[in-house]
Amino acid sequence: MPAFAPTAAVPWLAYASLSASMALVGSYVGLSKLLLAAFPVFLLAWLRFGIAAVAMLPWLRREAWEAPTTPADRRLLFWQSFLGNFLFSVTMLFGVLHTSALAAGVVMAAIPAAVALLSRVLLGERLTPRVAAGIGCAVAGIALLAVVKSGGHAGATAAPWWGYALLLAAVFCEAAYVVIGKRLTGRVSPRRISALINLWGLALVTPLGLWQALSFDFAAVAPPTWGLLVFYALAASMVTVWLWMRGLREVPASRAGVFTVWLPVSAALIGVAVLGEPFGAGHGVAFALALAGVVLATWPAAAGRVSAAPRGRTT
Repeated sequence: MPAFAPTAAVPWLAYASLSASMALVGSYVGLSKLLLAAFPVFLLAWLRFGIAAVAMLPWLRREAWEAPTTPADRRLLFWQSFLGNFLFSVTMLFGVLHTSALAAGVVMAAIPAAVALLSRVLLGERLTPRVAAGIGCAVAGIALLAVVKSGGHAGATAAPWWGYALLLAAVFCEAAYVVIGKRLTGRVSPRRISALINLWGLALVTPLGLWQALSFDFAAVAPPTWGLLVFYALAASMVTVWLWMRGLREVPASRAGVFTVWLPVSAALIGVAVLGEPFGAGHGVAFALALAGVVLATWPAAAGRVSAAPRGRTT
């Protein structure tokens, strides 16, 4: 008789999908620094939503199991887009413009903690001690990052505080997107939600995008930059959503949250390896605190393990 009971197969493909989704998010957050060197913020956001809107036209079709959207659903879709698409894009892009891709990665690592905090405030969900510790780590990492000089080089100065404030605002915009989405899932398909809120984002940013487009020299943009723009638009609006939903089919949401750790890792790697941003000891400590915050806020208690000790509550 075998000493151990057989274990369930590890869903490696689902894990790979979740990891790839978050790595893509981190990469386009980091690479947005290159796009901001070519496009002003509102024009970049407008082009992003416009490209994605064309690609996502088939996703607007209602699936057979979906009921028609109610007025309450349409209000939620608007607020999800206004906060999670429009304001997130504007605050994230302006924040990256005035800080760095590395800084954006560290600050964006606070998204799971912000989701937990908003879920407590808006949905009444319990805030466990471990999640509270994760929030503390995220806050400490962001605070440290805000006072660290670039790589510790002589003569280098810290980025303006309001750059980090904009990135933190983007974190809470994304958290609001997630919390509002909890009320929509089950009534509207994930693909249709993505397509509808992308259209709202396009409508909201169009006046500002057209204003900047009127004085912009499109001929001066190099072909590789256009290719990067298409990648940014599709990755931000389509590919990451599909990969994440594909992974969630096999992995509980509590465990899936752990894979958000790839977002700050990817953004930081892009910042250091591709953009040549300096990485000093202070950045390392801030980054470690950010990753600890992600793990504390999302790691499921006693996941996949049989133990004589009492099981903790999943976060």
